[in-house]
Amino acid sequence: MALRLTIFLIFAALIGVQAHKVIEIDEDNWTQILKGEWMVEFFAPWCPACKALEPRWKEFSRSGPALGIKIGAVDVTFSPGLSGRFMVTALPTIFHVINGEFRQYKGGRDTDSFSLFIEERKWEQVEPVPGWKAPDSIQMGVLSSFFKLSQTLRQIHNKFTNEYGLPTMVSYLIFAFGTIVLGAFLGLFLVCLIDFIFPPKQPASTKGSGDQKDKDSDNELNDEDIKDDLVDQEQDKEGDSEGDHASTESEGSQKEDNPRKRKANMLDM
Repeated sequence: MALRLTIFLIFAALIGVQAHKVIEIDEDNWTQILKGEWMVEFFAPWCPACKALEPRWKEFSRSGPALGIKIGAVDVTFSPGLSGRFMVTALPTIFHVINGEFRQYKGGRDTDSFSLFIEERKWEQVEPVPGWKAPDSIQMGVLSSFFKLSQTLRQIHNKFTNEYGLPTMVSYLIFAFGTIVLGAFLGLFLVCLIDFIFPPKQPASTKGSGDQKDKDSDNELNDEDIKDDLVDQEQDKEGDSEGDHASTESEGSQKEDNPRKRKANMLDM
């Protein structure tokens, strides 16, 4: 009986310790914070403010079961993608998460302030992170990938300089050359993709172009014929007007001669 009681107490103590422990959040298990209520700290081992907050955060985690929440922590040096998802720009940064809704905690950094934030539901007074910046959105997932890529490149740079003993400038030149080659391949891929989606128009056949030229020449000849006809018509009109003018002058002269002739005949009589 005493043995069973001892085993029960040890098991209960282990469960209690596990329940009060700060849960480590990383790239693989971070989606668990989308369910239930959480307080999550983003920290780095080299950060002095994070080191000062660590004992108080552990003490606050002991109040987690009584408050009905879980306490987590993210080491950004091992999970840079999460710092990109949550747009962490300063350390330490604390987020309150409830059923997939995110709010940044900006209150006091002591155990009582943390507890009152949950007990008095002060988080309801804080504006939640908008949907387009939500850590579980697609665009923030893409941003997370860029953060992980930058961390990977940094690790490669450190390997070049520390393990292989390459000068820093040589490492930079390697990255610059790799960037140029990658950009060239990416540009070629995009050009091929665009040509595949929007193929260029085929040029017109030679026969069609010859027919078109013939049509154009015929049109030019027709235009010239029309111009010639117009010129002839204008010339005819000018000739007619000149003839009319001449006949008018002759008639006038005849009218002038008739009175003279009449006068001469009268004198003869």
